[in-house]
Amino acid sequence: MFSAQGEEWVGRIDSLTFHDGPFVDGRIVPGHGEPMALSSPRDGRSLPLLATASPDDVDAAVRSARAAFEAGTFSRRAPRERGRMLLAVADAIHERAQDLALLISLEMGKPIREALETEMRAVVNCFRWYGEAVDKLIDESPVTGEDSLALVTREPAGVVAAVVPWNFPLTMTAWKVAAALAGGNSVIVKPAEHTSHSALLLAEIATQAGLPAGVLNVVPGHGAVAGRALGEHPDVDVLTFTGSPEVGRRFLGYSAASNGKRVWLELGGKTASLVLPDADLDKAVRATADGCFYNQGQMCTSSSRLLVPRNRVAEALEIAADVAAASAPADPLDPGTGMGAIVSERQLERIAGFVERAPADGARVVAGSASRVEVVPGGSYFAPAVIAADPTHEVAREEIFGPVLSVIAYDDLDDALQIANGTEYGLAAALWSDDLKAVHRVSRRLRAGVVWVNCFEEGDMTVPFGGVKGSGYGRDKSLHAIDKFTDLKTTWIDLS
Repeated sequence: MFSAQGEEWVGRIDSLTFHDGPFVDGRIVPGHGEPMALSSPRDGRSLPLLATASPDDVDAAVRSARAAFEAGTFSRRAPRERGRMLLAVADAIHERAQDLALLISLEMGKPIREALETEMRAVVNCFRWYGEAVDKLIDESPVTGEDSLALVTREPAGVVAAVVPWNFPLTMTAWKVAAALAGGNSVIVKPAEHTSHSALLLAEIATQAGLPAGVLNVVPGHGAVAGRALGEHPDVDVLTFTGSPEVGRRFLGYSAASNGKRVWLELGGKTASLVLPDADLDKAVRATADGCFYNQGQMCTSSSRLLVPRNRVAEALEIAADVAAASAPADPLDPGTGMGAIVSERQLERIAGFVERAPADGARVVAGSASRVEVVPGGSYFAPAVIAADPTHEVAREEIFGPVLSVIAYDDLDDALQIANGTEYGLAAALWSDDLKAVHRVSRRLRAGVVWVNCFEEGDMTVPFGGVKGSGYGRDKSLHAIDKFTDLKTTWIDLS
């Protein structure tokens, strides 16, 4: 039964602000690209038509960002003043958190509770963290001889383009935008097609909170048009991207064909959750399954591979199936919902295809099926699936980006590590054990940018996030993220 609180959220939809074009130089402007028709995965309802950015519109955004940077209204402000602006942006986002959360839920199907209490809290915390950190960055003065003085200073790179995904649309935007702004840059965001409205509102809120016009611009549009235009633009100094390996590598080509801009890539993952023989199996399996099904499995860190000792596979499958049965999708606008809708019909069909092909590949579907689930008429819903698989099976190798858990047996530690490290990805891994020596030794051998021990998806803004191997390079979050958007300048002064 739909709750009264859910009805309240539905009642707020008509009062939402849906912007109809790019946000450039502090205001919404006409978009001259192909109009984009969007629909909500909750119920298939049409969202307002969006005028997208053409290459000329992208050029206007870049020129606005460059003009703001050169004017110094933000880039040359004292660090403490820039920090105060970021704190003001954080406060303004907090005030509008319900509107932003509702837009996210409508755009990509995230449960409203998660959109509000998890995503929006992360966005606010991110802007606050960088706002508080800006004036604590330290330049260097290496020791030299008596007749000279050396200075190593950090300077903003200039114009930063951020191309962000739809699964955590504003969290990923905040990670990139707040760090780039902390470094003194101007930023242009190209949001994912599905989540453009929330990005446009965020930029408006930030500008109303005091960011000078042109410091933050948003160019919605198709990746092959707006994204490519940013990638090829000769006046973009840095581009940061989170998304698929295929698209990420295109940006490397765009850079090579234009001005050789720095490109930072986060390209997905296939997280292995490795359960050692001494671990609490029930705790490990339940946490791994929850991590796989969270956000409808639409996470680059989704714990989609569960590795357990061969003699405990049957028990692990039973526990995982129990978690799957308790994780049925429901209406995203009901605050009691834990699993919402899949972002689009296309993505739902892709997920279903993996489950449908699994038996022919030799895998065994233990829970769930390839069939869609009817929740809200017109919506895109899929129930979690648990599959007994081998490392060679498609479901155990490919990033599915859906609630599909592969349970894989291993024979000994070397076998387990070979399986865990045996994909093209290296974003994240989890390790379960109470043996302190094993934890240190095994975590060092896991080829991943992030390793969680006896937990999953934990951390805060103080630690970097990013991958190795095919998952890309560069880091979001923490002070290290600012390094992507700044240059080091050496000044050598002759005192003789």
